[in-house]
Amino acid sequence: MAHSPRDPKKLPAAAPPPRPRGRPRDPERMARLLEAAKKHFTEHGYEGGSLDAIAEASGVSKVTIYSYFPTKADLFEAAITHRIETQFSIAEWSRLDPRKPAEALTRIGRGFLSLMRSQDVINHNRALYGALGKDTAPAETFYAAGPLTCTGAVSDYLRAAHRAGSLKVSDPALAGNQYLALYLGLGHIRTLLGLTPPTKAEDDALVKSNVALFLRAFER
Repeated sequence: MAHSPRDPKKLPAAAPPPRPRGRPRDPERMARLLEAAKKHFTEHGYEGGSLDAIAEASGVSKVTIYSYFPTKADLFEAAITHRIETQFSIAEWSRLDPRKPAEALTRIGRGFLSLMRSQDVINHNRALYGALGKDTAPAETFYAAGPLTCTGAVSDYLRAAHRAGSLKVSDPALAGNQYLALYLGLGHIRTLLGLTPPTKAEDDALVKSNVALFLRAFER
């Protein structure tokens, strides 16, 4: 027996489309906001960061800032991510040739050293270490957006090189961590302490030596 169609009058009304949350993100306004936030957090740290000051410096109202980033921690994370993306060029790493690991690791090493030698990253490290025990949220945010993201990008390249047959890496996550750790020796410690940092020639020699050492361990 055929069933008759349901009475349209008894069908539930269609749910209205969800309303967009917050304002659309204007690229120019967003760039001004992230640059101002990066500069402010570099100078004052997370604890001393003021959304009022960031709003004034960027020309973006606090209402708009909160519509983009509900908390100061969210804005802090976005500023770090923006810093990493603009200087470290992680997006470009996906285009590095997995068949040429020496060339790729050299570029990665130079980019990482440039990032770690920059004054704002040094200031962020000092501020976060100085705030230990008060609030772990900023440290967790910095760790996820900075070191964890960088190491993950290196691991992704090593995984691609392993598939391409140019390297033999059984644990790309561990190897990526090991490669970046090669750059955190005495030169990095001196820089964090405010002592005389390594010269460009010394950094170039460090990159060359680290690449050679890493390739001896993992090259097929």
